[in-house]
Amino acid sequence: MILSRAALTNINVPGLVTPNDQLFELPEKVLQFGTGVLLRGLPDYFIDKANRSGIFNGRIVVVKSTDTGSANDFDQQNGLYTLSIKGIENGEKVEEDIICSAISRVLSAGNDWQLILDFARNPNLKVVISNTTEVGIQLIEDNIHNAPPISFPGKLLSVLYARYNALGDNESSGLVIVPTELIVDNGKKLKNIVIELAHQNKLETKFIHWLETHNHFCNSLVDRIVPGKPDAETVARLEDQSGYRDDLRIASEVYSLWAIEGGDKVKEVLTFSQADKGVVIAPDIEIYRELKLRLLNGSHTLSCAVAFLSGFKTVKNAMDDAAFANFINQLAYEEIAPSIPYHVSLDVAHNFAGKVLDRFRNPHIEHLWISISAQYSAKMKLRVIPALLQYYRVNTEPPQRIALGFAAFLRFMKVYKNGTGEYIGNNNGVEYKVTDENAAYFCEAWKEENLLTFVENVLSNENLWDGPNLSILPGFSETVYHQLKAIMEHGTLSIINKQLV
Repeated sequence: MILSRAALTNINVPGLVTPNDQLFELPEKVLQFGTGVLLRGLPDYFIDKANRSGIFNGRIVVVKSTDTGSANDFDQQNGLYTLSIKGIENGEKVEEDIICSAISRVLSAGNDWQLILDFARNPNLKVVISNTTEVGIQLIEDNIHNAPPISFPGKLLSVLYARYNALGDNESSGLVIVPTELIVDNGKKLKNIVIELAHQNKLETKFIHWLETHNHFCNSLVDRIVPGKPDAETVARLEDQSGYRDDLRIASEVYSLWAIEGGDKVKEVLTFSQADKGVVIAPDIEIYRELKLRLLNGSHTLSCAVAFLSGFKTVKNAMDDAAFANFINQLAYEEIAPSIPYHVSLDVAHNFAGKVLDRFRNPHIEHLWISISAQYSAKMKLRVIPALLQYYRVNTEPPQRIALGFAAFLRFMKVYKNGTGEYIGNNNGVEYKVTDENAAYFCEAWKEENLLTFVENVLSNENLWDGPNLSILPGFSETVYHQLKAIMEHGTLSIINKQLV
């Protein structure tokens, strides 16, 4: 039996939270760009929880923008999926299984663009949410009259233009737009791109005025580890225990945070914030962003290649190793925590670091390092470089563990292009796929035979790092070079084992 609305009456699992019929009749209030596990495990979870509490009372229309995969699973399961939440909170074990019913339908941007524009004209629509990865929010030349436009900002502008033409120039027709892509000032950046696209497409002045004044683009930050679907063995066991199959099943940790920058108007629309303390709406969310971006995401990013090249498959596997645990502890407490480019006390940073490391040790989370490596170079630029620059504002000696993480990243990006156009790396005879917009650059850069020259070429590439020349940081190039040379000769596991002694 596969999970669906019709199957709910036959599902009888002790403790499983299931939706009642009334939830399926709620109006569609949210347009969401992205079907990924993070959206389903955090924003959609919050909305579902609020709906079950009778607070927000609105469902989500999801736009699938990519060409990969299909929406068949969502259609077959009526948008339902099981979320398993497991972990430790305040020293107590927490386990909760929920069949989430927040998603009403999933539409393909390529096949259902007219239906998406029809929904854009619906007065019930109040909120737009997105997660199109770090590379999704960027300005490219785009015609918003295409069906669909190429880029996410182009699609969003097309939606807003259709809404404006249908409902007019007034405050009630405006939307609250909350991007969750992990970039600095994501809401502000998205707004600026959308406005620029409006000018490029020569849209009327009155529309641009409505766009700027009656739509609220909110900076936001999401923080929850949602590794996705459990492994095949776990899925088989869960299906046997529950009596139903769920091809959209996902798991997450207990900890959750969705910090949204906004005032009273945003709070008035996003009433789902009342259902869970994990949703924070405040005029300034910078402290949440910096703590999460540097200590959780930054330590993830800097330790990703160290762990992967050491042979660890998941974060939990790595945290069970004493040498790796020692490395990431010293990285977080001694190098990242004092280098957050924001005014935050060391005590607060250390407290947050401790929570992060506890979350990494969650035995119920199977978070793959290869998944964390997606768009690796963008993550290094956004998560790590600002902390590295801040480190050098107060230190003259190079940060040894950040340098090791950087060197391991360079080794991970030693790739070749295969016959199907994919970029492939090799670690001890085992090949892995690299998904990175700069993979072609690294493929070419690694053709440099002199290792020090290669390191200096990459570190000095200001386009790659969006401004700074990292090769001029005192001792950094040399330290990364020596660490990379050691990795090439002995492997990362040997290096961190020596550091433990």
